[in-house]
Amino acid sequence: MDQSEILKPEQIDFADKGHPKGLYVLFATEMWERFNYYGMRAILVLFMTKALLFDKAFASNLYGSYTGLVYLTPLIGGFIADRYWGNRRSIVTGGILMALGELILFGCASLYQTAPGLSTFLFFTGLGFMISGNGFFKPNISSMVGQLYPANDRRKDAAYTIFYMGINVGGALGPLICGGFGDTGNPADFKWGFLAASIAMLLGVLVFVKLRDKYVRDPDGHLLGLKPESLKADISPVFVYLGLFAFSALCVGMLYVDATMVSYLSYLLLIAVIGITVMIFTDKTLSAVEKKKILVIFILAFFVMFFWSAFEQAGASLTFFAEEQTQRNLGFWTVPASYFQSLNSIFVVVFAPIIAWLWLKLGKREPSAPTKMALGLFLLAVGYLVIATGVKDVGAGIKVSMIFLIGMYAFHTWGELCLSPIGLSLVNKLSPLKLSSLLMAVWFLANAGANVLAGKLSSKYPEEESKIADYKVAGILVNNTALNWEEVNNDKKDIRQWSLNTVKIDKGVDSLVSISTVAAPQEIKIDTNKINRISPKKLSAEEVQKLSVTGEKEGKFLLGTNAEQTEMYILKGDSKTAAMEVYNLNPKKPTFVGYEIKNLYDFFMLFVVMAGIASAILFMLTKWLQKTMNATT
Repeated sequence: MDQSEILKPEQIDFADKGHPKGLYVLFATEMWERFNYYGMRAILVLFMTKALLFDKAFASNLYGSYTGLVYLTPLIGGFIADRYWGNRRSIVTGGILMALGELILFGCASLYQTAPGLSTFLFFTGLGFMISGNGFFKPNISSMVGQLYPANDRRKDAAYTIFYMGINVGGALGPLICGGFGDTGNPADFKWGFLAASIAMLLGVLVFVKLRDKYVRDPDGHLLGLKPESLKADISPVFVYLGLFAFSALCVGMLYVDATMVSYLSYLLLIAVIGITVMIFTDKTLSAVEKKKILVIFILAFFVMFFWSAFEQAGASLTFFAEEQTQRNLGFWTVPASYFQSLNSIFVVVFAPIIAWLWLKLGKREPSAPTKMALGLFLLAVGYLVIATGVKDVGAGIKVSMIFLIGMYAFHTWGELCLSPIGLSLVNKLSPLKLSSLLMAVWFLANAGANVLAGKLSSKYPEEESKIADYKVAGILVNNTALNWEEVNNDKKDIRQWSLNTVKIDKGVDSLVSISTVAAPQEIKIDTNKINRISPKKLSAEEVQKLSVTGEKEGKFLLGTNAEQTEMYILKGDSKTAAMEVYNLNPKKPTFVGYEIKNLYDFFMLFVVMAGIASAILFMLTKWLQKTMNATT
């Protein structure tokens, strides 16, 4: 190694009570990357349902496929870094790919109205580049944190908590800024959120490139993250670029196939787990003690799946809940639904120093890592119990106070601080050096499985009624007179009180409302022979109150329901645009492992039970796990 790459000990800041400056370089790099990831995640399902008009079940499963692959690709990125490329190059490469992915999503959000086919292609391409970039970035920067410290240094737990706080500074700013630019109520603005995320990622890459040589070094002053010494020659740049393009294209194809054709990702994850397990536990160069410690990593990773599958509802079902069932109107301002995804990160920034101080203050009485993680699962269950209590026995159409959502995120944050940074530190402590990045990727593999499961669980989100059609309105026929929406909206009467005459249209259909869509010449007809007249008496008072939407800017009026009360027709809009929405009043209730989810209370209680059982079992295993991870012979 070139002697110029080694600093003298007196040149390095490794004070016993402080932390090396390299930690803060990694802190800043990860902060901007998390700004990028969480900022984009905050608006992703909203963009899919509001701009691309995907239904919620499809958007949820696509979200799960995307985030699952985000945590699966670190297996490849970690392997390449360990064997061929080193951490440093992988971090820069991953950051550039993710920034490019966000720019592609910016293009998608700019073209979804004028070129929907191209926009869909760009959507999957952008997510594919995000997936491939994260595969190179995520495992490598996390594993470098522990390498800043000597072996058995007690500061590692605190270092990972500080690093985790850096992650969440970005996680707090991302949804606020990307959501502020993108989640405005106008779907055309989503592109600005994606652009802000891309700029943030580029800032993270610049921070790392400028400061890595000076500060990101081990306790002896050696540069961290260089390519393996056994690899003498550099890989050809042409081969590298072709490989990165092929890998990104593969990620695009994997996402598209899983989301639209065959849901194979769960099976792929299972195969990956079996393959890695066989590879590691048949490695004759590993001692029995090392294999025992690796076994602890695998067991804890299994329980972590239950935590993250519930926790990651933040980007999917909990966003739907914030958008539709949470009272966000403060009187002077309506809080964007995407902003609630900043709560977890804000709470981490507030409470991470307190939790880090608490672990050090407890000293010898500090709980073991498995115990902390079991406590994390318990707090997660309590968080869902809070929001389940908030929605219990709430009438149809009644929005709940945002205090329940805020309280849930607080408990989830406390649980996360007991589990995630502790888990990262534990993997670093228990991993043999030559497998450090690969085993960090195994840890993220558990997250991959959890995110796939999170998408499937989110697709079970129950709705009071499901939208089955959505048409743009060009004109309304009232008493055989065509009215534009402004004329309808200016009428002082509630449209439910109007006496509308029916109009005969072609083929003798008796039509209550004749709507010409903007996109197609044909008319949308509602057959009044199957409709209860304007004020349907079978609807409950709460349902009628919901449809009135008093106090909001947009008008929303019930036109009628069919005789069987299975469909409902709503006219909504403002002075410029209007739309007809058709709802299925009796959607099929979702089920999960035989459990019927009738309402939001049932949905949230599913997570209470799941996390509670996992917590109880892990509590019972903590002593054995602690003994195994501390084994010396």
